[in-house]
Amino acid sequence: MAAALLFCGLRGVAAQDLSPRAYIITPINANAVNLTSSFFDGSIDFNGVLPATDATGTYNVAIFSVYHSFNFFGRSANAVAMLPYGVGNFQGEIAGAGEHLYRSGLADTVYRFSVNLKGGPAMQAREFAKWKQKTLIGVSLKVTAPTGQYDPTKLIGWGTNRWAFKPEVGYSRRGGPWILDAYAGVWFFTTNPVYWSNNMYYAGTRSLAQNPVGAVETHLSYSFKKQQLWMSLDGNYWFGGTTIINGVENPATRARNSRIGATVSIPVTRHNAVKVSYSDGAHIEFGGNYQNVSVSWQYSWVGRPR
Repeated sequence: MAAALLFCGLRGVAAQDLSPRAYIITPINANAVNLTSSFFDGSIDFNGVLPATDATGTYNVAIFSVYHSFNFFGRSANAVAMLPYGVGNFQGEIAGAGEHLYRSGLADTVYRFSVNLKGGPAMQAREFAKWKQKTLIGVSLKVTAPTGQYDPTKLIGWGTNRWAFKPEVGYSRRGGPWILDAYAGVWFFTTNPVYWSNNMYYAGTRSLAQNPVGAVETHLSYSFKKQQLWMSLDGNYWFGGTTIINGVENPATRARNSRIGATVSIPVTRHNAVKVSYSDGAHIEFGGNYQNVSVSWQYSWVGRPR
């Protein structure tokens, strides 16, 4: 996520990612390492909030993540940690003058804890091999920590200088080779006390807060005979998130946006898989309207690495 307008403009798309099968369970002590390259290209609509026109961005976010599943009071649970690094170019006109910006640096780290409430007891690998999914209901908490590179004098950057929290409930139902997923959650944000300050546009220090952002997401996926080979159609909708600068709320920053896309996961070997996804803005009222292509390599194992 990015701070306020940056969240809504440049990296709101990255924040509102599409994650099929996020509540599918795995056996106890399942592990995975992922390397993802996510490319974004498109425009930014500031809706008159900033004196910027013809704003566009082309950038890539590389993400290293680790996954581990475990027994949580008899239920299947897992934890994920993600470290992103962004590189990008951004263009636009401010007060009639063309501007070009290049940004490279660490973005904020992301952590997610998820536990199953219905349909997914904690199981060893042998039990799990015999188990068949029906209905799963789970909850999760995603946390974004302000660990990325941040410069309060610049509007565009990879760090946020604030915490963000997203509690979510997830539903997953399998019927034969088909799986239907649906999630609903809300993002909550702490205040950035030094937002776009001490520069030629604003000599003092100002704070930035943001109202909660509601988000819903759905996926319909199909598993082929080779169970690790699957594909899905993806969609989401997020709304709210008006920004508040020095106590003054700006209704023009309210988002009512959605994205649609598709994902395919292809097994390469027993422990390796490649996942490719594409998404695009379906309805964007405020913020970044990007096309996104992501490619991810995953190495997974149960117990100790092989």
